[in-house]
Amino acid sequence: MKIAIIETGMPPEGLDEAHGTYADMFRAMLAPYFPALETTDYPVYRTGDLPDPGAADGFLITGSPAGVYEDHDWIEPLAAFIRTAIAAETPVAGICFGHQIMAHAFGGTVRKSEKGWGAGIHTYEMIETAPYMVGEALPRIACAVSHQDQVIDAPANAVRLGGSAFCPNGILSYAGGRGLSFQMHPEFTHDYALALLELRSDRIPDEVRSLARPGLAHGSDRETIARWIATFFNTGA
Repeated sequence: MKIAIIETGMPPEGLDEAHGTYADMFRAMLAPYFPALETTDYPVYRTGDLPDPGAADGFLITGSPAGVYEDHDWIEPLAAFIRTAIAAETPVAGICFGHQIMAHAFGGTVRKSEKGWGAGIHTYEMIETAPYMVGEALPRIACAVSHQDQVIDAPANAVRLGGSAFCPNGILSYAGGRGLSFQMHPEFTHDYALALLELRSDRIPDEVRSLARPGLAHGSDRETIARWIATFFNTGA
């Protein structure tokens, strides 16, 4: 299995030394499900380089401090790449910013939510069960989040798989299942999510951080989501 990891940002300085890059986190997340996993990293936010749509069995788009509505010269080429890859029936998965730019690529609306910061462990109610979730379908899932931006209006061609009152468009599927995206962060260990929460004390209000901390001391469904993503790549590649 060859997965191209399209990096759209880096962890904050200092956290990458202890926890690795976002690509490292995704490798660690997927490794248990792919004994012969091959990955290639494309730090598009830094180089502008994107893979050839036929270069991998699947593409995974990471989180980022950027917003899809910001003026970065790599954002629209990435959106075009997403459309091309999915049209070619190559599986594309997106997490957080990856989730948002997939919606943007197909005409959805992304912006900072008036609800403010989502942090800690959030729970999404599952609305539909995709084929790669069969056998492990759950009525709801809980996982780490860290975001202000949201998919406010999902694209017309998206299927809403899950969400919450805080984030209604939390899990989306595209093109008969060739695209899959989560606002959640299954690649984040709880240690990393907590470290990020504390580092963002200048941005995330104290009351939000106070509510977020306790959940990060307990378990979540991050491994289930990781298996869903692995099965998505396996069945779609």
